[in-house]
Amino acid sequence: MKQILITTLLILMGCVSSVAQSQVQVLSERHAMQRISGQKNYLMLPVEEAEEEAHVKIIYDNKIVKEFNVRLAVNKVDYYVPVDISVINGKDALIDVDFGDGRNRRHSDIKNYVCWTKIDYTDKIDTANRETRWRPIYHHTPTYGWMNDPNGMFYKDGVWNLYFQYNPYGSTWENMTWGHSTSTDLVNWTYQGDVIEPDALGTIFSGSSVVDYKNTAGFGEGAIISYYTSAGQSQTQSMAYSTDNGKTFKKYSDNPILTSNLPDFRDPKVLWNDEASHWNLILAAGQQMNIYSSKNLKDWKYESSFGEGYGNHGGVWECPDLLKMGDKWLLICNINPGGPFGGSATQYFVGSFDGHKFTCESKPEVTKWMDYGKDHYATVSFSNAPDGRIVVLPWMSNWQYANQVPTQQYRSANGLPRELSLFTYEGEDYVCVKPSPEVFAAFEQKPTGSLQSAAYLEVTNIKSNASIVLCNDKGEKVAMVYDEKNRTFSMDRTESGLTDFNNDFKAKTTAPTYGTIKKLQIFVDNSSIEAFDADGKMSMTNLVFPNKPYDKILAKGCKVKVYNLKK
Repeated sequence: MKQILITTLLILMGCVSSVAQSQVQVLSERHAMQRISGQKNYLMLPVEEAEEEAHVKIIYDNKIVKEFNVRLAVNKVDYYVPVDISVINGKDALIDVDFGDGRNRRHSDIKNYVCWTKIDYTDKIDTANRETRWRPIYHHTPTYGWMNDPNGMFYKDGVWNLYFQYNPYGSTWENMTWGHSTSTDLVNWTYQGDVIEPDALGTIFSGSSVVDYKNTAGFGEGAIISYYTSAGQSQTQSMAYSTDNGKTFKKYSDNPILTSNLPDFRDPKVLWNDEASHWNLILAAGQQMNIYSSKNLKDWKYESSFGEGYGNHGGVWECPDLLKMGDKWLLICNINPGGPFGGSATQYFVGSFDGHKFTCESKPEVTKWMDYGKDHYATVSFSNAPDGRIVVLPWMSNWQYANQVPTQQYRSANGLPRELSLFTYEGEDYVCVKPSPEVFAAFEQKPTGSLQSAAYLEVTNIKSNASIVLCNDKGEKVAMVYDEKNRTFSMDRTESGLTDFNNDFKAKTTAPTYGTIKKLQIFVDNSSIEAFDADGKMSMTNLVFPNKPYDKILAKGCKVKVYNLKK
């Protein structure tokens, strides 16, 4: 009966094997091998998240065809991850596993690890969402595995291209690879596969892409040129190019293109500078941003650095962006830790840039945050966006607890796409943040009378000390309060549902409103709440994990209309 149940479960997961497992060969207290079959396209590896990373090599014809780290199951199987083994052309291969020193392993006899009997095969990856309670409906998520920073985003020929840094072999950070998703409406995304994978220079960290319309790099007119950090023994900068609109990439033979002796040297963002008639590259270098210039996208000249003494330095500076906004420039600087409520966040600077040096217009001690929630990070823009739009996308999580949030088939989502501009308040320029128009188009035009797990809330007729509480019959709630007198908006998720997976998750976040809020736009998905001032002067992004969807709204001092997603 037990075997029947196991077989039934594997059928439901779409990964039943018709090939018997070969006997494991234990070579030492940390090293073992097992023969695997290539008769199917994918190897399904069993994962146990409480275990340590094991180093895995898939060996075919005496060559390593795959190499990665994965938390192979020792005592029980939490979930499976697919490994593409189609390259071995139906032949047998070898899986070679080094389990490390095993100091924290709870089971010492390698031959009895459950992974050896639970390895399976499939011809087609099961993409069914087995975590419907919390997986977002209208936010981008990976089908499998861990995801963090959005990377290399660009728009071309009606298609928004999103690359994302992720782990194909587990739902915790590891094996950094660029996955690829595309969309025509910024809401519905289609996974296109893995495009830039680890190599001899290291794993693949964050970066950017540009459309080289004038063939300045020599790879062809309209080629997509991508830049990323190769994270090996040191962090260096590499490039790759695509001649099929970003579907596949070839790595530049002379990588790396930039090196440094700094331990934190990463996340290149490239842009064309019309005024200076050259390309600029900005990247994070410790506690500052380095700026470079180039005519051919290959040879880069150091121009200047920005950051010393400016803004928040409570953590490492990461994921920069440099954007022209009218007659001013915006420098985005993501920082971890050091956020206004702990952990990671996005700060920014407004000033001038002549193609060589960025000059901040604010006093050095002034810190400006783009979003006042706990879960808005690694925010960067799409290059080549149409009609002069500045469209950005954040990673919707926080490094304090991102590896512990209560999902396993996948971890992390992107926040909603946002449009950026500038506004002035009391003599200072600030970033105006609004949801992209495509987001509103995803919802029905007529309001409904009930709150669902994926909805858009329009809040009007707002009085002083207005409040909106989303709740369910389990006593779980999220309370949002607008304080007109103190010009603040707050969101309290301390009783929002499941919060005990990390001590830093419980939080009440508060944002300045820079004046009066006349209308609020609140977007609810299965595991997130994003609130915006309709005039763009405030945004707040927070994750929530209710055990039951919020289905009630308690509103005081305001009027709330609810709009459902279009079917």
